[in-house]
Amino acid sequence: MKILVTGGAGYIGSVVSQELIRAGHKVIVYDNLGHGYRAAVSPQAEFVEGDIADREKLDYLLGRYSVDAVMHFAAFIELGESMKLPEKYFRNNSANTLTLLESMLAHNVKRLVFSSTAALYGNPERTPIDEEEPLKPTNAYGESKLLVERMLSWMNRIHGLRYASLRYFNAAGATDDLGEAHEPESHLIPLVLQAALGKRESISIFGADYPTRDGTCIRDYIHVIDLATAHLLALEALGSHDKLIYNLGNGRGFSVREVIEVARKMTGREIKAVETPRRPGDPAVLVASSEKIRKELKWTPQYPDLENIVGSAWKWMLKYPEGYAATHRKQAPS
Repeated sequence: MKILVTGGAGYIGSVVSQELIRAGHKVIVYDNLGHGYRAAVSPQAEFVEGDIADREKLDYLLGRYSVDAVMHFAAFIELGESMKLPEKYFRNNSANTLTLLESMLAHNVKRLVFSSTAALYGNPERTPIDEEEPLKPTNAYGESKLLVERMLSWMNRIHGLRYASLRYFNAAGATDDLGEAHEPESHLIPLVLQAALGKRESISIFGADYPTRDGTCIRDYIHVIDLATAHLLALEALGSHDKLIYNLGNGRGFSVREVIEVARKMTGREIKAVETPRRPGDPAVLVASSEKIRKELKWTPQYPDLENIVGSAWKWMLKYPEGYAATHRKQAPS
């Protein structure tokens, strides 16, 4: 199949693109390089720089390449920023996705795999969280993604658009050459490893008095390769299903202290941890139930252990201590 991957120069999009290519698909990566890196794009993929707000360019791409399906990763992801600039998130994540959908419909592209989020659930009433949990986002980022899911439901009902909405929990880990390099970085595992590498003095523990086994928040971490595998399974399943909604997580939770201890073990380095007050709105426990996708698509995570996840991220960080090297950032290799 010919797959257009929006946001394919980003962390998850680049890994999924790589796996699509390995599976024999032709991949066209479309990214504005605002948060992605040209160096993260496989040389076997066609790369086009552009924005999902650009309807004219989208029409050109979908027509020129006779695209069969779209995998949509292009989005802003910072929860904190979304509560300061909600309009930025509704414009990019919601309105610009509508532009993409309009172009897909105009070119009769009827399959979409959408990068959604566990932020749709807000403060869940129970855990592990399944797909029937009420959708009550507590930040504008989650709301921006929920608006897209609502649009997709209507596009499916009225236009026959087939879609899979994959609600991620905490993607982490790395492949040999593709890893996590956000600017700014806000995710726990890369932050802890930056402390191990000496790039930051310490790691903050936001709240140590939660009703959990060690007082710190518990989260569900999923290896980015397992995440990519789920995307390929969902794409294939859209051949016989018109609407799929799945949570993606390990179904196991690890506390902040446990992540730090595993990082100390995997790196062999001291990592200073500093207890600070809780952040407003942080739930004590967020753990996914992924039983639905395991049962229906036979998805099985291959790297569920925290040691594998942290170890792969550390290996990548040692190999690329500056992330995607400055000479390769946001530009094509010479």
